[in-house]
Amino acid sequence: MSAPSPAYGLWSLVIINSLVFIIFAFSFTKPKSKRDWRSFGAFSAFIVALFTEMYGFPLTIYLLSGWLTARIPGFDPFSHDAGHLLEDLFGWRGNPHFGPFHMLSNLFIIAGFFILSNAWRVLYQAQRRHTLATTGPYAKTRHPQYAGFVMIMFGFLLQWPTIITVVMFPILVFMYIRLARIEEREAYAEFGERYAEYARTVPAFFPHR
Repeated sequence: MSAPSPAYGLWSLVIINSLVFIIFAFSFTKPKSKRDWRSFGAFSAFIVALFTEMYGFPLTIYLLSGWLTARIPGFDPFSHDAGHLLEDLFGWRGNPHFGPFHMLSNLFIIAGFFILSNAWRVLYQAQRRHTLATTGPYAKTRHPQYAGFVMIMFGFLLQWPTIITVVMFPILVFMYIRLARIEEREAYAEFGERYAEYARTVPAFFPHR
């Protein structure tokens, strides 16, 4: 197998892109507690793993190159476009950046950061006043910040799935659900019946239709 093309081995892009998304997410979440840092750290690890394969070393493509080459006519494992595996597997033959999965990916990522941004503003004000966050995104779901993280990660999975991130994704979703349950117990202890009423009318992660 020949050396990777210039599309890979671009470690400066790995660092720059990872920092951009991590700092962007940090500006919305402002982690303070150990639990906040744990959830933010897990998200950061996902982002680093993603861009490492996107621009550094495409481990997934190399491991699956034999199967992909046999399954997809004209598949070039050394092309950067080959990393858009869902576009390849479903027969999209145009520019993968304009393919259906990539476009859907952009919607999830943008929506995720939009939810994070709005949720953080509401939560920050509520924490300053020592009140319950129930407006903005919190009027639709009880844990919009975690929903935002999951949407961003799912968007990146649609755009550039890798073995590592596919394995990490359900683990991180489970972790965020667990953290949400812990926060709910703390909210019950602090706000009592007020939070109980809020929880009865507002779903945890998926808004009512």
